[in-house]
Amino acid sequence: MTRYEIPDEPPETGWDIHCHTVFSDGTETPQGMVSLALRNGLDGIAITDHDTSAGWDDAADAAAREGIALLRGTEITAVCGSVSVHMLGLQYDPANKRIADMFSTTRRKRLLRTRHMVERMAQDFPITWQKVEQQVKEGSRTTVGRPHIADALVAAGVYRTRSEAFAGAVSAQSKYYIPTPSPTAREVVETVKQAGGVIVIAHPGDRRRNDTLLSDAQIGMLVDAGLDGLEVWHRGNLPDQRRRLLDLARKYGLLVTGGSDWHGAGKLNALGENLTDAATVERIVERGVLALV
Repeated sequence: MTRYEIPDEPPETGWDIHCHTVFSDGTETPQGMVSLALRNGLDGIAITDHDTSAGWDDAADAAAREGIALLRGTEITAVCGSVSVHMLGLQYDPANKRIADMFSTTRRKRLLRTRHMVERMAQDFPITWQKVEQQVKEGSRTTVGRPHIADALVAAGVYRTRSEAFAGAVSAQSKYYIPTPSPTAREVVETVKQAGGVIVIAHPGDRRRNDTLLSDAQIGMLVDAGLDGLEVWHRGNLPDQRRRLLDLARKYGLLVTGGSDWHGAGKLNALGENLTDAATVERIVERGVLALV
């Protein structure tokens, strides 16, 4: 195995390994994601919907048809103290009972939380749970959350775009907001590793998501639990945070990844705007229990 070199700059070519589809809060099907990745000249793509692996088979079928390589993963919502943390679990066994139970519990709690938020909003806006359900593309296989509320508000004419809704009533600072019930970050690391996967903290330096970021000590604690990497190349990580995260990656020998956090029309993020280099993807595949599609 060649020595893993941590880059100082984001790669110009490679893989986008942070992408969402209609199986959570994206607006495109897995087929649409794969087709766009091919048109954009990416080396490969990953499906990473929130707290589910439900879209993996569709993505794998599309990747096989289109002739592009695919990583399979999930973006997992967690907490570390008072900090909300998103984590990318990659190449794990979806049949593993521990991880399947964790997702089932989280998705059930997410659904109840979303319904309670809609009940609060219904006092001030023309929104019902039925209108939110109309925004859910894959029925019970979809991880339902705030983006579906936002889309219902757009459909009702309250806002022009999902982004406007997130700046307004759907914001984490609004009076309608209810935090997502989540496992601890350490529990997520241990669960993904037990399922044979690779675990990376998503956008850990994005101050738009948290007034308080994960500290160096908290990241060190997660390294002790089995953390594999940090998503450094992400639009939310400003230059000072990228430097900090690269220093931590060198200190702990972590993988450095990049991803667009693409949601189709659900966000401005463009597919492939941040990438992961081939050497890092090779390490992810070596460490994970699944083979590339």
